[in-house]
Amino acid sequence: MTTTQHTSVELDIDGMTCASCAARIEKKLNKVDGVTASVNYATEKARVLTDAPIPVADLIAVVEQAGYHAALPDPERPEVDHAAQLRTRVIVSAVLAVPVIALAMVPGWQFAGWQWVSLALTIPVYVWAAWPFHRSALVNARHGATTMDTLISLGTTAAFGWSLFALFFGHAGMIGYTHPFELTLQRGTGEGSIYFEAVAAIVTFLLLGRWFEARSKAKAGEAVRALLQLGATEATLLRGGVETRVPVDFLKPGDEFVVRPGEKIATDGEVVDGDSAVDASMVTGESVPVDVGPGDAVIGATVNANGRLVVKATRVGADTQLAHIARLVEQAQTGKANVQRLADRISAVFVPIVIGLAVLTWAGWLLAGAGLAFASSAAVAVLIIACPCALGLATPTALLVGTGRGAQLGIVIKGPEVLERTRSIGAIVLDKTGTVTSGEMAVVDTFGPDGDWLGLAGAAESASEHPIARAIAERAVPGATVTEFTNLPGRGIRAQVNGRQVLVGTPALVAEAAPEAAVTAAFEAAQAKGHTAVLVAVDGALAGMIAVADTVKPTSAEAVAQLKSLHLTPVLLTGDSVAVAETVAEQVGIDTVIADVLPADKLAEIRRLQADGTQVAMVGDGVNDSAALAQADLGIAMGTGTDAAIAASDLTLMRGDLRLAATAIRLSRATLATIKTNLFWAFAYNVAAIPLAASGYLNPMIAGAAMAFSSVFVVLNSLRLRTFKG
Repeated sequence: MTTTQHTSVELDIDGMTCASCAARIEKKLNKVDGVTASVNYATEKARVLTDAPIPVADLIAVVEQAGYHAALPDPERPEVDHAAQLRTRVIVSAVLAVPVIALAMVPGWQFAGWQWVSLALTIPVYVWAAWPFHRSALVNARHGATTMDTLISLGTTAAFGWSLFALFFGHAGMIGYTHPFELTLQRGTGEGSIYFEAVAAIVTFLLLGRWFEARSKAKAGEAVRALLQLGATEATLLRGGVETRVPVDFLKPGDEFVVRPGEKIATDGEVVDGDSAVDASMVTGESVPVDVGPGDAVIGATVNANGRLVVKATRVGADTQLAHIARLVEQAQTGKANVQRLADRISAVFVPIVIGLAVLTWAGWLLAGAGLAFASSAAVAVLIIACPCALGLATPTALLVGTGRGAQLGIVIKGPEVLERTRSIGAIVLDKTGTVTSGEMAVVDTFGPDGDWLGLAGAAESASEHPIARAIAERAVPGATVTEFTNLPGRGIRAQVNGRQVLVGTPALVAEAAPEAAVTAAFEAAQAKGHTAVLVAVDGALAGMIAVADTVKPTSAEAVAQLKSLHLTPVLLTGDSVAVAETVAEQVGIDTVIADVLPADKLAEIRRLQADGTQVAMVGDGVNDSAALAQADLGIAMGTGTDAAIAASDLTLMRGDLRLAATAIRLSRATLATIKTNLFWAFAYNVAAIPLAASGYLNPMIAGAAMAFSSVFVVLNSLRLRTFKG
């Protein structure tokens, strides 16, 4: 049996204006023999898998032939800030549009020559501000396709073109002319009507909607950048006994480097000298820092908690585990299904129908003997009334208000596709460390006779920087004198406290102390629960047991109950041990536990649940969760976690309270319901108004005003989300 070798190519795509653009590029690429492509509108990337070597230039040519631009990723190439470009167009368009609309709608303000001023103000709006719509319409026309951009371009062009005709060949250009305010068309009129206000309003409203959309879309590519920024930027290179600070990129496999307490480990490697505890929770998910010594492997970007280490680099750059996780995140994001907005899906049918109706309206009135002016005005009215201003605002305005309310509640929603995914979520996977639990070690149990043994142990541990020691040190006897402190890596500590000999550590460390069966039994019971247990001996006698663990947050049990009330099945997924995970799950009411998994395994578990037909939400806070967050149908990051997890997620909870996850899902569903209502009324308005325009009962100027009022309705409906209580 032969195995097909796939070659993966990633391309940066430029020129996409909507989700249908991504679908068109994807369709073109998939027509190439041996090619499987996935194009992501949000990240503006195409991931192409090929069965046989295909020149990248050929793939780029396919994209170019579709009317878009493609190139291999180049870290040195500056990123284009589409949101900033749109903001400039919105501001310029709005400043120019306001006086045009005001002059058209209030006859009393129409001074001598006002129509020529309106023309001068409208030209930059129609030509420059609306260029993204015109360009998209031209690209689609070359490929025999239509989108909402086609309708926008046609509607504004018809209104602008007819207004020019009326100015230069009708009587609208005469000084002293005033614009009548009439609801309906009168036969024989038209040469004296100008519709610059419709052009200015349509362009301004739709650019505003596109700008709202671009602001949220700009966040999509931050996950990988945040991941790679977690690593150390410098390392202390050790050569010939001399230490030199160098950039991390300078390291090569085999180089030795020094890591002092509190520093990040520069790259993946193996300890060659020194003993310490390494906090790897953000990468591996282990809540307890891992003791390391010579021969042990360490991961880049993890933190050296207390001793000096000399590490030999084994993997650098793109080969490190952090870089591998970054690739997993990027692949999971690129592989997400593109959620087509309802307006984009319907445009394939709606736009051709509107164009056809406008042509039939024009031809019908000509055949009825109404005259060219009347027929043209009616056709223009059809195109104007159908322009999707309300549709263009339906999603962005609801999203803006919903996300604003979310921010007040401590929730960040990244985009409209996030809202759509909240409807069908069936399972919610919860990371343990930092999500369900606090992520900090604390004493959870003690066993021993009454006396000062616990305070003595705390005082002894106060001289250590180990995270477990810090938890025990909180029980220290005030004002104790600690001398002869000795750290015994992998076993515990020895110290003199107020003149008494104190040992705190493993059974091997206190083996020579007088045995105590009850204490030993308590030690074994604590370990069975997944706690980290230590024994305490004072003056050669076994005195007691201390159990330390990552503690469950006080609100986690209530949060799990709320998630269940939303008909979601909670699953605990963690890199910690099975015993620890089951103990935590029992405390908060979770029945399904998946434990002892690596970051890649977390991703695999999410995919396994999805393969069973379940829509999966994931809540996490560490680098180890970022790939799984990106793969999940709905990724929810705790804002108290790493930037990488936040960037890879769809929703971010700004407080470390898991109850916000339930509130976030409820808010998302409420925002989605508002978007649906907006879209329904926007389409209903078009369906009801188009026949009026076609039958000659709607003046194009009034059509433009009605179009603006429909947009106002959408905005007001969206503002209702400000009252969401959670």
